Formats: sequence, C-alpha cells, structure tokens
Amino acid sequence: MWKCSLQRYLVLIVVLVVTAAMQSATESVAQEAELIAVLRSDAGLQEKSAACRQLARIGTKEAVPALAELLADEELSHMARYALEPITDPSVNEALRDALGNTQGRPQLGVIGSLGVRRDTKAVEPLSEWLETAETAQAAARAIGNIGTPTAAEALQKALPNTTEDNQMAICEGLLRCAEALAAEGEPESSQAIYDELRGRSDVPPAVRAAALRGAILARGSEGIPLLVEALHGDDYGLAAAAVRAAMESPGREVTDALVTELPKTSSERKGLLILALADRGESRVLPAVLDVATSDEGPLRLLAFRALKRIGDASCVPPLLDAAAGDSDEVSQAAIESLESLQGKTVDGQIVGRISDAQGKMRQVLIGLAGQRRIAAAAPALWQAVEDPDANVRVAALVSLGNVMEPADLPKLISRLATTRDTAEAAALDQAIRDVCLRAEDQEAVAAKLAETLATADPAVKGRILDTLNIVGGTNSLAAVASAARDGDELLRDEAFRVLGSWKSADAAPLLLELFHAESNPKFKIRAVRAYIRIARQFDMPAETRAAMCRTALATATRDADKQLVLEVLLRYPSQEMQAIALEAAHDPALKDQAMLVVMGMASKGINRAELGKALAQAGQTPVELEIIKAEYGADKKIKDVTATLRKYAKSYRIIFLPSESYNTTFGGDPAQGVVKQLKIKYRIDGKEAEVTLNENATIILPLPK
Repeated sequence: MWKCSLQRYLVLIVVLVVTAAMQSATESVAQEAELIAVLRSDAGLQEKSAACRQLARIGTKEAVPALAELLADEELSHMARYALEPITDPSVNEALRDALGNTQGRPQLGVIGSLGVRRDTKAVEPLSEWLETAETAQAAARAIGNIGTPTAAEALQKALPNTTEDNQMAICEGLLRCAEALAAEGEPESSQAIYDELRGRSDVPPAVRAAALRGAILARGSEGIPLLVEALHGDDYGLAAAAVRAAMESPGREVTDALVTELPKTSSERKGLLILALADRGESRVLPAVLDVATSDEGPLRLLAFRALKRIGDASCVPPLLDAAAGDSDEVSQAAIESLESLQGKTVDGQIVGRISDAQGKMRQVLIGLAGQRRIAAAAPALWQAVEDPDANVRVAALVSLGNVMEPADLPKLISRLATTRDTAEAAALDQAIRDVCLRAEDQEAVAAKLAETLATADPAVKGRILDTLNIVGGTNSLAAVASAARDGDELLRDEAFRVLGSWKSADAAPLLLELFHAESNPKFKIRAVRAYIRIARQFDMPAETRAAMCRTALATATRDADKQLVLEVLLRYPSQEMQAIALEAAHDPALKDQAMLVVMGMASKGINRAELGKALAQAGQTPVELEIIKAEYGADKKIKDVTATLRKYAKSYRIIFLPSESYNTTFGGDPAQGVVKQLKIKYRIDGKEAEVTLNENATIILPLPK
C-alpha cells in the first residue's frame, strides 16, 4: 500500500517540476520577445543596453537577428556581442562572420574577438584575411589562437614570416595559444611542433622563445627533461628561468630527481632558480641537496636555501640552522631564525628546549627567542633559569619569551619581579610579558587582582606600567585598582592614575571620573577627569539617551569654556533632536553662543529639525542680519586667491557661514600656497556697517558684529 502511495507522490513531483519548467520556458519566450522589441524600437542607449544584458541570460536564436543589427553600432556593439556570445545556436557564428565585412574600427575589433571567444572553426579563413591589415592584425591573431585548431595554427604559421614587427608578438601569442589548446585536446605532437618551431626561431622576441620552451617541456612530460637540463646549462638566463618554471609545473619523481642531480652542477646563478623550484615541489627527499647549499659559504644562495627549508625542512635541519642563526652575519642569522620558527614538529621543539641550559652567548639568546616565538610551553623551566643569567640581554630575552609560554598560574612570579626590579629594560620586558600572559588568561578578574596587589610595593617608576597593564586587562578589579591609585596620597601615583584613566578602554570608567572630579582639589586632576569623561561620551558605543545624558552632565560639570566646547563637538558628532536641544541650552552661555549656534546649524545641515532652524537660531540669540560680502581673499604672503564669489554663494542671513567642506582648499577650489598655513581675509557689511575679519585656515567662519 505504502509503495503505491510513494509512487503516486513521486509522479506528482515530476508533474509539478515539468509544469513549472514549461511555465518558466513560456515566460522566457514572452520576455525575450519584449526585449527584442526594445532593441528594434526608438528606445535610448540605456534601455537597449539593459535589454542586451537580459538577453545574455535568456537569449535564444530568436534574438540573433536583432542583436546582429547592432554589431556595427559604435555605442551598442559591445553590448550586442555581450548578449550574443553565450547563445549556443550556430546562427551566432554566422552573424559574427557576416559582420566582419560590415563593421570597422572598434566594433570590428570586437567582432573579431567574439569569434575567438566562441572558437568558431569556420572563422579561421575569413579571419586570416585580416592578419594582413595593420589595424586588425593583432586582434585577428589572438582570435585565431583562441580557436586553436591545426588549421588555425597553419594560418598563423603562414602569416608569421611576412608580418610586421608591430604584429609579430600577437601572431606568436596566437601560436602559443594554439599549441596550448592542441595539447589540452590530446594532440601533443601538433602542440610540440608549434613550440619547437617558435623556440628555434632567432627572429622572434626572447619572451616568445622562453614561453615556447616552457610549453615544449610541459607538452613532452618526462620526455622533456633533456630540454630542461639543456636550458639549465645554456647561456640564456631567460630560457633557464623558463625551464625551471616548467619544472615547477611538472609532476613526477623524474623531474625532481633531475633537479636534484643538476643542482651541484650548475652555476650560482642557476642554483638559485633550482632551489626555488625544489622548494616549490615540497618533497622531503630534496632536503639533503638544499641543506648542502644552506651550509655552504655562498651567502645569497644560503638565504634562498633557508627560505626553501621553511617549506621542506624537518628536525634534521635544526643543528645547521642554529649554527647559522648564531653566526656573525645579521642577514643570514635572521633568515635562519625565520626558518627555525617555521619548522614543524615536537621533535624540533625538543631540540630547542634541550639546548637552552648549556648554550652560551648569542646561541643562548637565539634559543630563548625561538622558544618564545614557537610558544614552547616545555621551555618555561629553562627560561625561568635564564631569567637569573648574569647577561642582561639574556634576562630580557627570557622574560619576553616567558610571556609567550608560561601559564597564568605563574603570573605572581613575574609580578613580584616587576615590583622589585630597578632595571629599565628588564621592567619593559616584564611589563610586556605580564600583558601577554594576562591577555591569554581565562580569568581576567583574578589576573587584575594579582596585579593590583603589587602596586603597594612596586618601585615608583614601575607603578605606571602596572596601571597601563590594568587598563589593557580591564574589568572591575582593574578599574578599582586604578581608582585607588587616583585617590592615593602620592601625587606622582595619582598623576599616573589620571593619565591612565584618560585612555581607559571601556565606558565603565565614566561614573568614577565624575566622582573623582568632585572629590579632587587639584585643578590639574579635575581637568583630566572631566576631559576623560567627555572622551568616553565621544568615543564609545552607547545608547543615544546615555550619550545625551553624559553630555548634559559634562556641560553642567565642566568649569572651563574649552572643556564645554569639547562637549559641543560631541553633540555635532552624534546629531539628534535631543543633542540639538542641549546645544540650544548651551547657547544661552555667552562664551558658548557662537559655537553652539554652529552646532545647531550643523545639525540642520544633516536634516535634524531643519524646519525649526530659524526658530532655533533665534533661541540661540541669533537674529537674521543683512549680510554683504564685499571681498574675500584666501592664501599666504603674495599667493592670494580671490574667493569672493564662492563665499557669497554660501553666505546667508546669519553671521555664521556654513561651508560645504571642512577644508578651505576643497571649498575654494585648490591650495593657493602649498606647504604653509593660510588665512582667509573677509571684508563684509552687516546691517550697513562695514568690518573685516582674518581667520586661520579651516576655522569656523563666524563674523563679529561691526563696532
């Protein structure tokens, strides 16, 4: 019973799918007819271009005649070909071939290219005729090359001896395309014949011979190895490089063996090419050959070998690489260290850790650095031992590496040392190590608590570093520790605490900053507190109502006009009706009136309460005036530009002139005096009274009332 139901269900699905497909096909036919009608109508360029784009998706042979009519059109030829190329019907090829003789200039070149894209074999003969015309030879050669048949190759080979120097490269390129196509279609002998002809010609560019050699090697497979070896030892570096490129693209053990065999036989110049090729193959059996070069005295080649070992090296490379890393050459040392950092495997880690304790001098520093870069946790005991080394450089290196490998549980050791150290370099290394460990710790609050405990006993020069680290760790305990420092009786510690609060990395410091402002008697710290509070309102993400409330609080709290002006900048950065209302309230302060008015206008320019702009300005104490710009000049020294007409354009009925850009150079159409500070001098008349004002570059334009 259930089998019959399942069969009926499957039949229903098939019927639905077929019905949907038939409906879709019917809709496509109707849509295609509409698009064809657009092409044959008086529609504009944009409409016809859009129709071509649609036909590129749904077009059939029905659309070919209408599209073919556009092939000679200078403006629509490209779009017509764009629509024709995907249509599979043979009539497209016929239409394109017919258009060869009916087009000229760019449309004709496009038609030639489309025949190549469609690989129309019947187009070889007519395209060959265009190889003899200067304007079309290059396009025809490339198109014939794309067709890529034996007949196409013959046409290009016939044209090559008689072509001009300007068109020679295009014909050679076409032949190379033919050879590649023939190889892909299972005709290696025809492909090889083309490559061999081109690489044997002395009258073609070197790049062509190099490309032909590469193709000849690839087309022959393992039988191309003799050609590869011959080129490696030849006089032409370009051919040698092409041969190596072919080797990098050729799979198989035989090619690898040939490269390894030839490596010691070639010149230094060619060795570099072979090393890169061997590294690219990524086979471990080439390692001994590369290691031989890495341990040689040929400096540049050693660097290449080290790069290769980053890909193919293993634990056997550790001893020679360490010797190089500890050597006198900084360049060689750095390259060897980078290779050691890249080697994979626990065995490599084990060799590095096992050598740290007994190593001396530069080797000891190299091993310590590698332990940190490779994040070898097992190296921690040896690194703690190195922290007590008499060599200051070793101690610093060990501390830095400990930051990458030690467990957070051992953090008290670093903190204790930081609290007692008197060495500046060591303190910096400890500071960085502590930060690295803290950022990896799962329990950030516990880490912060441990850091806070050290503040009481730490050296004064180190306390600032601890506070900075608390800022990086963040969280409740960190903020509480910095707050405690800000209330401390030691003014130097308070100074550091307020500095850190000025760059606190989260908004949770805002309530503390207000509390400190009201509790503090030192004007310097009060200024820092309120500015840090304003910074939080300006920089951090928060709900709009929270930001607005902070701005109101900041305006009510700040005692200096400069700080209140910072709040006005926050209002303009986050425009809203609430922020505009705050600006209007601030405008009642005579010292803030002009700045607040600018904020109101700025918000209006961004669409905030634009309809109420006049009323808002009146509330801000600004009434319309009769303003006339008499003359305006912008520049410096003798490099002055008359900008009267531009300024008049933006001057309205208020003393503020709101420019479209914050940059005077942008507004006034260029920089009249590059590299120096410029000024804007304005001579104006307000309500019949004349006045002048000089403003520094990019200053807000607020015109004082004439006296």
